[in-house]
Amino acid sequence: MDLYFSCSLTGGRRDQPAYAALVAHLQALGHCVLTAHLASESVAAADGGLAPEAVFERDTAWLRGCDAVIAEVSTPSHGVGFEIAYALERGKPVLCLAREGVRVSKMLTGIRRSGFSFQPYATLEEALTRVGGFLAEPGR
Repeated sequence: MDLYFSCSLTGGRRDQPAYAALVAHLQALGHCVLTAHLASESVAAADGGLAPEAVFERDTAWLRGCDAVIAEVSTPSHGVGFEIAYALERGKPVLCLAREGVRVSKMLTGIRRSGFSFQPYATLEEALTRVGGFLAEPGR
């Protein structure tokens, strides 16, 4: 399955180890993570100084072409919110994960659409389990 992994870049990288573990888990399951570079410690270098327009065109093409979106939303991010909305408007299944206890926008926690799931997690292992459950749902 082609997956789009979404996470905070400019909003903060506190959760980068979780991002890396989630992407590695998805890849170990045999999925193609189109945005695997976002989990890297050196993500700024991974984009090679691309212009904002080029990033927008590339990322929206990936969103249109992916089978599902998995977003770690513990750290607020304008880009992640945009990516989630863009995917939902195109009928893509979306899983949002957030560490228990963090404040997440009601714009995300209030979504009631088929194919959308918001899941808090206490441990990384729990997050990985939630990903597995999401990907195992019928039709995916």
